[in-house]
Amino acid sequence: MARPRIKDVARHAGVSEKTVSNVINDYVHVSDRTRRVVRESIEHLGYRVNLAGRHLRKGRTGIIALVVPELDVPYFAELARHVIREAERCSLTVLIHQSGADREHELAALAGFGSDFVDGIILSPLALTADDLRERTGAPPTVLLGELLEEGADHVAIDNEKAAREATEHLIALGRRTVLAVGGRDHDAGLGTAEARTRGYRAALAAAGIACGPDSLLPVGSFRMPDGAEAVAGALAAGARPDALLCFNDQLALGALRALHEHGLRVPEDVAVVGFDDVEGGRFSVPTLSTVAPDKAAVAKVAVELLRRRIAEAARSPDPVDAAQPGGAPEDRIVAHRLVLRESTEGQRGGPRR
Repeated sequence: MARPRIKDVARHAGVSEKTVSNVINDYVHVSDRTRRVVRESIEHLGYRVNLAGRHLRKGRTGIIALVVPELDVPYFAELARHVIREAERCSLTVLIHQSGADREHELAALAGFGSDFVDGIILSPLALTADDLRERTGAPPTVLLGELLEEGADHVAIDNEKAAREATEHLIALGRRTVLAVGGRDHDAGLGTAEARTRGYRAALAAAGIACGPDSLLPVGSFRMPDGAEAVAGALAAGARPDALLCFNDQLALGALRALHEHGLRVPEDVAVVGFDDVEGGRFSVPTLSTVAPDKAAVAKVAVELLRRRIAEAARSPDPVDAAQPGGAPEDRIVAHRLVLRESTEGQRGGPRR
């Protein structure tokens, strides 16, 4: 059976093709009755808008790329779901790409993969430098997620330093004094997420008059459960006796829970644990995981909103060299986060799961 066209909808509804087009594009100068009749005909015939044709007529593909370091990290998987949902509301298709935190892959994404098949990029970089952003020319509009490299592209993130400070303050308020940072970085003056969280952690300890030496930081090779388990097990084997752990993501925290269990330590009675990201697994671990919860839906909404605006501005830009960041200075947007308290710090009577 042939795919129904606008003229078929118009004939079925008894209106002109122009009226059908006005309803599809949600123009205001259409009566409620006509709008209802046209929509009923669209539903009855199973008509679907040819988005590809619409976008191409505007000089666009209708495709944006979401580039994340690792797809099997739950935070990025959950974030991708929110980005896809937000893009669908705007009739956009999302191409998902895994960079592996490799600089060459991130540079390729920043350059639009050497093709014109994406209108814009939402990129979570781990290996790019500020110079990489300054030197790009003729690239698609780009929105960065995570810590700000430097002014060079629109940027969306939570306040990681503030969030880590709040989480550490919570542990200190529980009476914990030997708080280790799993995933902490020695060079906390850097621009990455781990560096920002290390600064917040150290600030909370300093304000409470608690010393923070090199042994307080447990560096990891990657932010996965085995790395968290290995780091904590190694520290315990070396004689560390923490009464709290601030883990720089939930995967590290879940690994830490396993290591503590294997060493006969109770959570939270002996060691309280806080993670970051509020991924689904932390709501079902034993004990359930206290965590910093970024508003992932807001991250996605703001990122797509910024990218759509830049894409529209790029389409109006006469100079393709300026198309990557048209319309003035880049924007730095901070979205909300909250500290969700569960059993790993509050115990069994810490309230219902959220």
